[in-house]
Amino acid sequence: MPYFSIAVLAFVLAFSFLGSFIYGQSPYLLDYTSILVPPSFAHPLGTDRLGRDILARVMEGGQISMIIGVGSAFIASFIGLILGSMAGFFRGGVDKAFIIGVDLFLTFPTFFLLLALVSYVNASAWVLILIISITGWMTTARLIRSESFSITSKPYIKILNIAKVNKLKILLKYYAPILAPIYFVSFTFGVGGAILAESGLSFLGLGIVAPQMSWGTILSGGKDVVEIAWWVSFFPGLMIFLVTFSLINISNYLQQLTNKKQIQV
Repeated sequence: MPYFSIAVLAFVLAFSFLGSFIYGQSPYLLDYTSILVPPSFAHPLGTDRLGRDILARVMEGGQISMIIGVGSAFIASFIGLILGSMAGFFRGGVDKAFIIGVDLFLTFPTFFLLLALVSYVNASAWVLILIISITGWMTTARLIRSESFSITSKPYIKILNIAKVNKLKILLKYYAPILAPIYFVSFTFGVGGAILAESGLSFLGLGIVAPQMSWGTILSGGKDVVEIAWWVSFFPGLMIFLVTFSLINISNYLQQLTNKKQIQV
């Protein structure tokens, strides 16, 4: 049981969304007397080259990173669920159109497609959620399509179709319970992937725009002073690692549960 990973995620969520109510420092306050101060009692995670408190900024940035990660993963997984299940259920022309659409998106490497889309718009949290969702639904959709094909081949589904049972009822009653584990596995993987994608864009200067901040922008701000002030980049990087590693562990556990159920069936 991934209790440790769940505890880490709970800690990160509480740290990001509730920590600012306990810790009184402002993430935007400039203090020229405390530039690049190492971790100390006054500044537990140190300060950056503008004298801003790193702990306060990591808390604030965590809110944006987690919102982008969860929002993007939810939308991308939902799009994949709808398109994949429709392709596997209706087959024929719907499936052919699905394959063509997926192949077109997979023609371009995902990260370069992200770069191309972001370069034409002013990035914000909601824009990044939309763009990462558009570029991240293909893997889930292909998994759902494959499983939907298997379900459609079942004798009871063929009988229901012959009996002209409402197709929406068939999808909700018989497909949804079987496809739900795949959706949740894809969702947990997607959260970590979206956080990494946003961090990569922000590190390149194409992500969140100041005064907003994310773990990626804080990490990017410390790359020029990493030799003399390691703490500026280390702590936001540590948060990204903890979240993605925990989500991967939870995803692996969910996948094992899904595989056991399929074997029992």
